[in-house]
Amino acid sequence: MTPASAPALVQETPYRYRIEPTGRMRVPGVVFASPGLLPEVGGDQALQQVADVATLPGIVDASYAMPDVHWGYGFPIGGVAATDIADGGVVSPGGVGFDISCGVRLYAADLDAAAFAPRKEAVLDGLSRSTPRGMGKGAVWDLSGADQLAKVLASGAKYAVEQGHGVQRDLDRCEDFGAVDDADPAGLSERAVNRGLHQLGSLGSGNHFLEVQVVDAVRDQAAAEAYGLRAGQVCVMIHCGSRGLGHQICTDHVRAMEQAMAGFGITVPDRQLACVPVESDPGRAYLRAMAAAANYARANRQLLGQAAREVFERLTGAGLDLIYDISHNLAKVETHRVTGGDGAAGAAGAAGGAGQPRRLCVHRKGATRALPPGHPDLPADLRDLPDVGQPVLIPGSMGTASYVLTGVPGGPAFASTCHGAGRTLSRHQAARAVRGQELRRLLESRGIAVRGASWRGLAEEMPEAYKDIDAVVEAAEGAGLARAVARLVPVGVVKG
Repeated sequence: MTPASAPALVQETPYRYRIEPTGRMRVPGVVFASPGLLPEVGGDQALQQVADVATLPGIVDASYAMPDVHWGYGFPIGGVAATDIADGGVVSPGGVGFDISCGVRLYAADLDAAAFAPRKEAVLDGLSRSTPRGMGKGAVWDLSGADQLAKVLASGAKYAVEQGHGVQRDLDRCEDFGAVDDADPAGLSERAVNRGLHQLGSLGSGNHFLEVQVVDAVRDQAAAEAYGLRAGQVCVMIHCGSRGLGHQICTDHVRAMEQAMAGFGITVPDRQLACVPVESDPGRAYLRAMAAAANYARANRQLLGQAAREVFERLTGAGLDLIYDISHNLAKVETHRVTGGDGAAGAAGAAGGAGQPRRLCVHRKGATRALPPGHPDLPADLRDLPDVGQPVLIPGSMGTASYVLTGVPGGPAFASTCHGAGRTLSRHQAARAVRGQELRRLLESRGIAVRGASWRGLAEEMPEAYKDIDAVVEAAEGAGLARAVARLVPVGVVKG
């Protein structure tokens, strides 16, 4: 980590700050936040990381930070950066993170809160039993071996649905329609494969969860109806990623890039920003391995969702329809119109937009796509709606609200937005502040049923360890990143 005081911020609008280029920075830093959401100067080094990312070869427009930004590995969590592939642009595993394709999936039940209430405890017990979680082994799907794992890595949720673990809508309403192209299962290390064999269909630990929620308020009726949401409706939100397999892939490629950088004449201010040109052998190898991990993560959430669907059908008689599944730790090759100068970029395919279309490697770490209305990558049933963009899922911390937003025309930061509330306390600090038993009693006194894997795991995810989700969404809207559609509140949570 670069030992330096926090870079100077200049406020440009109520929800946008600028870090002017200094030293080796090739572009400015841009932070979307309100004053109360800015990282604490001297405590959180996220702003220095924003500046460090601005030094990467080939970076265009700006090094962006979302309203939930906080310190991470190399890149800040809540960081977005795009590099121009034709201009020597690089790919950096630190810009994706260790939990590759960690993301959020939201289901809606044909059930309202009043009808669900008498069944709540039984459903939470059923979800707890059907959801493998925690640090160890255990999974919904016991794979036959490496050959079957390779099929998952190549085809993601598509393969899971083909094998009977879901329905077609689960693919229609999933980012990339359930699978990322160009995955290379053969390129993974033996350790990565071994770590993936016994965890497919498991929640993991940390901030991952399965939560039963109720639509508390609808902010955009037209978008809510298009997505399949209504006030008072019961929903299920799942937050998890690629487990040990993704972590190992990141570890393997960070090491490889650290050794390869000198051969490309690349130096970085922080070794955690190890990177290579996208169009190099190690760059292409990472993207293919990352795609395999992304497919594992899609299949992982698919299996957990199908298990939850079966619990709901058995205990309530109601099914679960997928609203959307979106990742927030990926690097994607996309075409955008790079405007230059003002630190903004519009997604190709959006109405209007200045600048030239360029092929970019867009890193989103703790940030999610927010595609505008009419974008060709939207689900078919949403693509032709004039004022409805991609569903954006923003989970809150345990015991607080979550949000559904929609992508908007001309969104900045390569059509990206935040991915959650953003931590303000470390897990160690949170565990020292409250006992898990006390937290569970507090949440249950608020009507939130809790099923945790460990007391410490609950304490680490106390609501006070995160930023205010309502303030984060307000900043995202104020900065023009997305528009709120619905607010959801928890009634039950299953934690790793």
